[in-house]
Amino acid sequence: MGETQLNGVSEEMDLLHIEVEADVDGRPGRDDALCSRNVLRKQRNWERQLAAKKSKRKEEKQRRKLNREQRSAACTDCPQVTKRVMKAITKERLAEAQSTGLKLCVDLGMTDCMSDKEISRLAGQLRRLYGSNKKATRPFHLFLTDLREDSRLYRECVRMNDGFLNYTMEITEESCLDLFPSENVVYLTPDAEEALETVDADKVYVLGGLVDESIQKKLSLCRAGELSVCTLRLPLDEYMVKKNNVKNFHSKILAINQVFDILLTYTETGSWTRALQTWFPQGKGYVVSPAGSAPAQTQRED
Repeated sequence: MGETQLNGVSEEMDLLHIEVEADVDGRPGRDDALCSRNVLRKQRNWERQLAAKKSKRKEEKQRRKLNREQRSAACTDCPQVTKRVMKAITKERLAEAQSTGLKLCVDLGMTDCMSDKEISRLAGQLRRLYGSNKKATRPFHLFLTDLREDSRLYRECVRMNDGFLNYTMEITEESCLDLFPSENVVYLTPDAEEALETVDADKVYVLGGLVDESIQKKLSLCRAGELSVCTLRLPLDEYMVKKNNVKNFHSKILAINQVFDILLTYTETGSWTRALQTWFPQGKGYVVSPAGSAPAQTQRED
């Protein structure tokens, strides 16, 4: 009789074990799948942030190298130049640019649709853009247009950027069309059909002051359409090719300071190849054509 009771208990334990296993096996499938998707999404976000940080570090490294080369060249030409003298030379160059320099506007008329985080990023890009112009041997005459004193961007620029109100540039609430004839204005947008071949001293070049983390397409092109002005793009399709990478990530979207650095280097060297090699971020998945000149023309990618 004791043996019968033991067998009964053993059978009940076996049944209980089977039910528990069925319960455990049947439930986590969906949870595991959901967890996997969340982990994958977080990993992709982390990888994008890491790539952006690497690209920024590379940019800063290139900028420091260029600054060292410029300082070294200045010291070679004039060994007795002091920091005070260099500051005076920089001030003189910027002042001269305001009368003879190539004209470039940053159109800040699209900031109302941006988040506070995007506004902060744009303020940082404007600081880096101005820093590049200060160090240039042939600086641009810069204009920040459509920048209202009561705007979030204005307040953020004053908060983040030391000496912003003393920048040697034009800061105005007027638009580029209030300052220049529309036939002289060229709006640079990545969605334009035609490429910029050379920089014309008679033209006024406009960059769309926009940081858009939601990746809405053709915002700057639509803005140029509202202004009814000519549109051109950097000659990326003509000089660059896709580079294979593990993430299969390719993007031609650049920050305004990156576009400006490319333009600045082109005006100083006359070489798109050198400008793009120096400033186009490697993490974007494109490299300059191996031949060092424009690749064979292909249909543009949308």
